[in-house]
Amino acid sequence: MKLLLPKVIVDCERMKYPFTGLYEYCKNLCNALVLEAENGQQLSFYVRESEFGFLGEGFQYVKQKSLHKFVLPPTKKFDVWHATYQGTMYFPYSRKIKVVLTVHDINFMHEADRSVSKKQKELKKLQDKIDRSDFIVAISHFVLDDLKKNLNLEGKRTVVIYNGCTIDQNWTPTQDSKFVQYDYEYIFTIGTIIDKKNFHVIPTLLVGNELHLIIAGIVQSQAYYAEIILEAKKNGVEDRIHFIGTISDEVKNWHYQNCKAFIFTSLMEGFGLPVIEAMHFGKPVFLSKCTSLPEIGGEQAYYFESFNPVSMQEDFKKGMEDYQENPIEKSLLIRERAAMFSWKHAAIKYLEVYQSLIDSY
Repeated sequence: MKLLLPKVIVDCERMKYPFTGLYEYCKNLCNALVLEAENGQQLSFYVRESEFGFLGEGFQYVKQKSLHKFVLPPTKKFDVWHATYQGTMYFPYSRKIKVVLTVHDINFMHEADRSVSKKQKELKKLQDKIDRSDFIVAISHFVLDDLKKNLNLEGKRTVVIYNGCTIDQNWTPTQDSKFVQYDYEYIFTIGTIIDKKNFHVIPTLLVGNELHLIIAGIVQSQAYYAEIILEAKKNGVEDRIHFIGTISDEVKNWHYQNCKAFIFTSLMEGFGLPVIEAMHFGKPVFLSKCTSLPEIGGEQAYYFESFNPVSMQEDFKKGMEDYQENPIEKSLLIRERAAMFSWKHAAIKYLEVYQSLIDSY
């Protein structure tokens, strides 16, 4: 059943950064919202002019300008403003509109090299937004718990709405698709090349076997890229590490489909969408036990007990042996886990949140 809507403006300003998690979040959530809403004309999307039409024709787009960091465009015709990112610079502090704030993480609280004063400054900025907001959405229970530990949510309505995954479990490449055909087996990972992704611990998994490692994602830190290469050299596997940069959804899906295993050793994740994407293909996924990842992977993922090289190698070996004992059954269970996370379900929950704010007038 499709849901009626108040007039909602959804802040998709983060779509100016393609190949990032927030870009995918905005694009996929908005696509699902217009499919599930009774009247898509009640939805407007706040984006740069270059993103106008990202949902197709017939939808309302509001032009984002840098000036709006100081003075937002008029919001009188809207009932609800959905701030889709806790760090947004475009936020309606005016009390004339209801505000939904989605918080993806407060990773800055887990950064050992960030000073206490800088953490407090970030907390103050987020608290100001929380105080102004009418409804707080966290993308995992880990994030909501983190918020409760570090900020004041007293009197605020809160809910956890998991991200979804748009990959069809029966996905196959289009007939005219052309991919690099590797002559080796590989493990795969994806993400922005920055230190919190913890990629440099993965090369040790290539020791004692013939596997290669393929890393997809934009290089944000050249220093950290060099650190990954250095670790590969220390392990004598530098010739089996491949950085392939940013890739299309189809190329990404092809790598998920053809890898031996997916590795995600991230130190800080509010959700971890690549985990669910890989699980949609029934692949064994090996995760860190940090932040939200155990919540998302559940019992159908394998976990590294530590980042000690010997321990990681043993955990990887045991996990692959367990998977190979009954790969058909294991793959089915992994796919079932992935199916729990859908953008359709996420959109319905958000529409309910929007409606509840108007119903409470």
